[in-house]
Parts: sequence; structure tokens; C-alpha cells
Amino acid sequence: HNKAFVESLDLEFNPYTTQIESHDSLGELFDAMAAINSILLDFARDAWGYVSLGYFKQRVVANEVGSSTMPHKVNPIDFENAEGNLGLANALFRHMADKLPVSRFQRDLSDSTVLRNIGVACGYSAVAWQSLLRGLGKLQPHETLMREELDHHWELLAEPIQTLMRRYGLPDPYEQLKALTRGAHGVTKEGLHEFIDGTGLPD
Repeated sequence: HNKAFVESLDLEFNPYTTQIESHDSLGELFDAMAAINSILLDFARDAWGYVSLGYFKQRVVANEVGSSTMPHKVNPIDFENAEGNLGLANALFRHMADKLPVSRFQRDLSDSTVLRNIGVACGYSAVAWQSLLRGLGKLQPHETLMREELDHHWELLAEPIQTLMRRYGLPDPYEQLKALTRGAHGVTKEGLHEFIDGTGLPD
């Protein structure tokens, strides 16, 4: 009768419980949430870095304060806010994932204090996700700078050239490209073309 009643409410019946409902599933959920947030935290830091390096510009928002002392500056504040809030969310999610599946002699009610903070962890996550979306909406690629960077670093083509050399069975592609590019400064377009011409790669 109990099983039928629980399932009539569109809930899954758990026949084995102690004084409290098992929190194993919550532990798995919070582990997954923390993993998602860790990926987004890494993304927020990378986005901040690319803005700092100048690869991305930020669209200026009227009436937004960029810096308290440098009025010309446009800070990547949304990515910074996301990073902070994701860290706070994960501190709670990690603790809840570790704490909730454990119950002292299966009679411990300390879970009640922890459960009250589920909304807090989810709230920090939601604020962080919104900050990331807002930050992404402001990004504009600095195409001129990117092209200039690529034009000064022809050694980046070593990997695709090496792949083509392997495709056509040419000898020692890795060693040849290593000798040409490793530790070298100023690999030029002309020098790379001269190397390619000497490999015997088909046009």
C-alpha cells in the first residue's frame, strides 16, 4: 500500500531507508554540478585572459563604471563575477556531495543544516551563468591583432605541415620540423615556404 501511494504521486519508491531518506542521489547531482561549474570556471578565466591579451575587445556599455581610477578602462567584470560566484557555488556543492551521503550510525540529522544551503549553491551558480552570458554578449574579436599575431608566428604551421608529411610518407617529419622551429625566433613566411619546397610535398 505504501509503495502504491508513493508511486501514485509520480515518485520513485525507496523500500530501504533509515531515519532519513538516503542522500546518495543528491551527492551524485552535486558532484555533477560542481564538475559543470569547474568547466565554466576554466572558461571564465580563459575569456578574461584573452580580453587582457587584447584578442577580444569588449563592447562599451553606457553608464557602466570600468575602473574606479582609470575611466578609459573596460574591465572584464562579468567574467570576474562569474569566477567568484562559481567558486562559492562549488565550495558548497563539494561539501554537500561529501557530507550528505554520510550519516553517523545512520541516525545523524546534521544533514538538515546542509540541505538548507542547496538554494544558496544553486543561486550562486545561476548568478555566475548569467554573468558569463552577459560577458559573452559584450565580446568582439580583435581581428587585426589576431592577424598580426599569426603573421609573426609562422611556426604555428609546423603541426599541419608535419601531418601532411606523414600523409605522404616523407621521412622524419617531426625531427625536420623540430630542427626548423623549436626555440627559433623569426620563422618567416619565406623560410617556411623554402622548407616546404624542399620536402617534396605535392602542390
